[in-house]
Amino acid sequence: MNPIWLPASLLGGLFQAWRTALQQRLRAELSVSGAGLVRYLYGLPFALLFAAVWLSIRDMSVEMPSLGFFGFSTIGAVTQMAGTILLIMAFGHRGFVVGTAFSKTEAIQAALVTALLLDEHLPPLAWAGILAGVAGVLILALAGQGITARQIWHALRQPAALCGLGAGSMFAFAAIAIKLATAELAGVDTVGSALVTLVVVMAIQSGLHLAWIVARDRETLHAIRRSWRSSSQVGLLSALGSACWYTGFAAAPAALVRIVGQVEVIFTIAFAHFYLREPVRWHEAVGLLLVAVGVVLALLATV
Repeated sequence: MNPIWLPASLLGGLFQAWRTALQQRLRAELSVSGAGLVRYLYGLPFALLFAAVWLSIRDMSVEMPSLGFFGFSTIGAVTQMAGTILLIMAFGHRGFVVGTAFSKTEAIQAALVTALLLDEHLPPLAWAGILAGVAGVLILALAGQGITARQIWHALRQPAALCGLGAGSMFAFAAIAIKLATAELAGVDTVGSALVTLVVVMAIQSGLHLAWIVARDRETLHAIRRSWRSSSQVGLLSALGSACWYTGFAAAPAALVRIVGQVEVIFTIAFAHFYLREPVRWHEAVGLLLVAVGVVLALLATV
């Protein structure tokens, strides 16, 4: 296991929290679809720049990728977009909190899928870390809303929860597909394979999303063009975050990368506390502690 996966996962969580904060502000100018498109469209030039600079510094050239690479990249691009759509559908069912919470079961689902399909087994300590981290995220999302355990159980049958679980599944499959795509590239190192895969995946996502908007919502194109300053910042952070995630997936089991990347919620709440002066409530302290325990256990499992 390449040790670069750890800093990559931590930075991925940081950049994602930062990007989400900027994207929320961008929602005042763009539709949900438009805010999603800028991640790919404005992120693609930065991804190309990162890949070109890295390959140049390392004096590496990419051999003609296999059909398997393009197949896995397409699956990764489409499942990631499908996960985002399912998450938005969860919000549409008036289940923002529940849908988001259940989408965070992605780490568990990724671990189960890789164990079944790729024979990638994690040590018991890593499983304990995954469970602790997911429990922490669920507490952060649900406890502050006054939602009881019984209500959560009943919510499992509701559309919001089902869409949330579906989103988690799509994100898990996306992580696995991206990992498999990076393994198909020859002649480049771990970071190089991650950056080249990122370029291809973002290009596919940009093309698909742009085609849909041209066909169904052309007014959004004008809004995206007008908001280029804010959108460029979102695109940069999206490319930085994805570059880190992809590097992590290329270097380590996807489930470990995702559970360590849950530090995103710690960064988000720290930002709210120290910069926005929002108090930390009891359930947030408990949830943060569990997320931190999950990260530590996942790290200890790799020592």
